Amino acid sequence: MRAVGVRERNGRPEVLQARRPEPGEGEVLVRVVAAGLNPLDWKIADGMLEDFVPYDFPLVMGVDFAGVVESNGPEARRFAEGEQVYGHVVSEPVGRGTYAEYVVVNEAGSIAPAPLTLRLTAAAGAPTAGMTALGIMEAAALRSYGSLLIIGAAGGVGTFLTQLAAADGLWVLAATHGHDSARMAGFGASRTVDVREQSLDDAVREEYPHGVDALVDLVSTERADFAAHAALVRDGGVAVSTLDAASVDALYGRGIEGINYHIDPSAELLDRLGSEIDSGRLAVPIEAEVPLDEAPGAVARSRAGGARGKTILLP
Repeated sequence: MRAVGVRERNGRPEVLQARRPEPGEGEVLVRVVAAGLNPLDWKIADGMLEDFVPYDFPLVMGVDFAGVVESNGPEARRFAEGEQVYGHVVSEPVGRGTYAEYVVVNEAGSIAPAPLTLRLTAAAGAPTAGMTALGIMEAAALRSYGSLLIIGAAGGVGTFLTQLAAADGLWVLAATHGHDSARMAGFGASRTVDVREQSLDDAVREEYPHGVDALVDLVSTERADFAAHAALVRDGGVAVSTLDAASVDALYGRGIEGINYHIDPSAELLDRLGSEIDSGRLAVPIEAEVPLDEAPGAVARSRAGGARGKTILLP
């Protein structure tokens, strides 16, 4: 089958001929209709999971998919052949990814019936970013707050989080790198700040002199950068990092709950994400749909940054 992956750690993505996988016990074979591109894909290919699970090369990239159940392995009974599904998969060993015509998924893993209101191609853009946003909402109890500052709001997780927070009535300040005011307003942001041209501190203090209730920082990798953003949170608020940049003990001194959030993918979380989509509270922003053969170029653009929506790969 046709696939896209790397032949070695830190290798350049290329179109490969890979063996079509066969479902084992408790697994389903999914014909991939579309794969969603995430920065996580190339980070995994670069070796971010090497200390935790073995790698198998050539490594087929990708974790998000939407497609149709082709067949079931022994003892796999959760899905019927022909059923439309979507999900998130990281195989062990790493290497059986979703940038391919077929993928094998454990039926007890992060796979669920696809949302009813979306084309499968759009559904492929939802799992990782959508589950992350929904998980952050719950881990930080954001529904109990009134205002939220999102750093890196224009990316995949940020656009999902903006929509969910706004739908729950939060005042959302979206910090971006670029002129995204109209786009972010469409997702429910109350105000957007291009941090290249405006002072984020001034924007926050203008609206909330004592600081916002909550912060979600999706981009800062250094603790000093995260701490500067957390200084904009009022005492007693909450500050979330998705990149392990929160100094939990230091924040505790101000009565701020610090959270270093890591996604815990599950079928249950996917089901709740599907309900949010089907209820109309959540849209999947698609920037581009490209053939699988163009995936290497799409991955290079993702590495360069600046995405304004999800890129979908079509096998």
